[in-house]
Amino acid sequence: MAEKLGIIAGGGALPKQLINHCRKEGRPYALVCLNNFALPETAEGEECLWCRMGEAGKAISYFKKKDVRQLVMIGGVRRPALLQLRPDWWTTKFLIKIGFKAFGDDNLLSAVIKGVEAEGFQFVGIHEIMTDLLADEGVWGKVEPDDLASADIKQGVRVALGLGALDVGQSVIVQQGIVLGVEAVEGTDALIKRCKDLKREGVGGVLVKMKKPQQEKRVDLPTIGVQTIVNAHEAGLRGIAVQAGNTLVADRQAVVKKADELGMFIVGVKSDGAK
Repeated sequence: MAEKLGIIAGGGALPKQLINHCRKEGRPYALVCLNNFALPETAEGEECLWCRMGEAGKAISYFKKKDVRQLVMIGGVRRPALLQLRPDWWTTKFLIKIGFKAFGDDNLLSAVIKGVEAEGFQFVGIHEIMTDLLADEGVWGKVEPDDLASADIKQGVRVALGLGALDVGQSVIVQQGIVLGVEAVEGTDALIKRCKDLKREGVGGVLVKMKKPQQEKRVDLPTIGVQTIVNAHEAGLRGIAVQAGNTLVADRQAVVKKADELGMFIVGVKSDGAK
């Protein structure tokens, strides 16, 4: 029997997909849901510990009682300001120890992983458990990007990788060669909505999502789902490009179906923008 898995659930549909996968495979698991992020349906019918982001010590104790050694963190989580954490004792000691390393998403995540693994755990990536979640290269549905959209994708890849190197964000929206917006702390959905009022006349733009060069792949890969497609369409975008091999797709079949229905393209690209 596979080792018991500790699931730290954030927002979106992926945590429930992982739970269903564990059930199907007969793999035992223990569930911790993060307040204000995990969906209520994630914990429906489950034995679950709900805790705040600042209660890492509480989650660690829970997983130890459940004889968990492998952990996976999955689902959207927006990093709170340090003053909003209301940290428990474990988290307080952790923050004092890392000091200014807490500034910057990537530094913080790397430090959290090291701190938790020092308690006897091992983090694994969701893509190591559910290999079919990773985006593959090429056009997925019926609609293909034309030459203008392809040029916007390449521009978006260059900008996204530059932003990622500075630990700013994962996503950028480009229309007709013009960068309409870049993702920061607000997240991709808010970026899409913000750019709705910035679009220019003519053919719509493209959303590009890329993994930050230094990003911790086990716990923080870019993710898209059906709602991403719907939001992009409502904002007047023509399609979405994601980094092949480094982007999670929640329910790919449903994502492609929705994109085809809305006449949008989805394409997996390399880090140079090539399909």
